[in-house]
Amino acid sequence: MHSMDFESPSGVVTRRANASDWAGLAGIDSIAASGDHARRESIQRWCEQGLVLMAEDASGPLGYSVLEYTFFEQGFVTMLTVAATARRQRVATYLLKATEETCTTLKLFTSTNVSNHPMQRLLQRAGWTPVGLVHGLDEGDPELFYLCPSARLGSRDEVGRPRDPR
Repeated sequence: MHSMDFESPSGVVTRRANASDWAGLAGIDSIAASGDHARRESIQRWCEQGLVLMAEDASGPLGYSVLEYTFFEQGFVTMLTVAATARRQRVATYLLKATEETCTTLKLFTSTNVSNHPMQRLLQRAGWTPVGLVHGLDEGDPELFYLCPSARLGSRDEVGRPRDPR
């Protein structure tokens, strides 16, 4: 394991994806696997840019999250998805925790559609706070924004420097 890898009690390892991991991740992403070329290209780009944390076990990839810093220069979980065969096994919880621990800013946000009840339950169980609602992104399905409790964010970046105090 690398220094930023996280292993759960169930043997799920969460690590930074590399450029060669994108096809495996696209295979477990239901939207990409259904033939959505834009999603496949996004997964490839995110992996190439080093933005993806992936969860895997001996069987292969189980899920992934994407952490970017383009939301008012704060951390933002752009994507978090788990393979249909790995749901209800705490994989999303492990990914969210690893994402929180690798965040280098003082704030970490995410959003989900009002219709996405599993993601809302995950965020509520994890102690994230609802902070806003935006209409107009997906017609008829507003986007809920959440903020991670700052005490759970990583205090150092991957090379040990203190987080950016923004």
